[in-house]
Amino acid sequence: MNSKAIPVYLFLGFLEAGKTRFIQKALADEKFGKDENILLLVFEEGIEEFDFSAFSHNNVTLHIIDDGVLPDTEELCQMSDKCRADRIVIEYNGMMHIADLIIGKPENWKIFQTVMIADASTFSMYEQNMRSLVVDKANICDVVIFNRYVKKADINELHRIIRSVNRRTEIYYEADNGMMIADDIEDPLPFNINAPVVVIKDDDYAVWYSDIMNEAVKYHEKTVKFKAMIGSRPELPPNVFAVGRFIMTCCEADMEFCWFVAFYNRYHEVKGDIWALITAEITVQHHENENIDIPLLRITELYECAPPEIEIASF
Repeated sequence: MNSKAIPVYLFLGFLEAGKTRFIQKALADEKFGKDENILLLVFEEGIEEFDFSAFSHNNVTLHIIDDGVLPDTEELCQMSDKCRADRIVIEYNGMMHIADLIIGKPENWKIFQTVMIADASTFSMYEQNMRSLVVDKANICDVVIFNRYVKKADINELHRIIRSVNRRTEIYYEADNGMMIADDIEDPLPFNINAPVVVIKDDDYAVWYSDIMNEAVKYHEKTVKFKAMIGSRPELPPNVFAVGRFIMTCCEADMEFCWFVAFYNRYHEVKGDIWALITAEITVQHHENENIDIPLLRITELYECAPPEIEIASF
């Protein structure tokens, strides 16, 4: 297996959203991948097909995987090794979960950029009917591009959907004439991140969790106060707890316990999961392999308390 780091350009979106057209334009740019070998993995075939004659370089190897099943790590390695890939471009199936790819990809495949392409005329319908899959993709994107945009489209609604799960991504609207319009809607946080103690209200936990997981660095060395469930875990050492709340994206089937690793330097016996009002200092550690920042909590105050009026957090 080739051990050199290979940048991966990941394109997400649902069927007929326009991913193929966007990738076609990227590969036709003579500056993209010049004198490099490019592996193009397509996990979903739509109506449009790639026009290899329009590519600026004759260095693209196409693999179509259209059965909704992610090849194992060894198979993916063989694909990149065979064409001696210097870059990898992936058109991902909108019905497949992104975590499967992140966990199953070869270790030397480093995700460099993630772009979500969405049809502005149908995106709200997808959000209403398949919100968990929308969140799955929007949560990790560096850029979201809404195409087939017309002036009558409700930008505020599209903005709300994306910002409810990802506050760091850039958002653009592509008009029919090809012009890209940047989203400039101001989106203040519902809490003061510059306060000596950042107080998170019960109703704002989901927004805060999304924000800190997307932009952890800005919380480094901040002190935060919030209400959450705290519990021990077999995989965690003594005095290290799982602290968090269940967040519901669209329905009960999509609930997930969204938690932090939290250290407490005082003995506190926790039998099962209890609710507590927690004050903690945040430090951020960067994980090089996955190129992600992980917030860690050091609890300074902990008081057992009653649960919030609504225990399940939501956006």
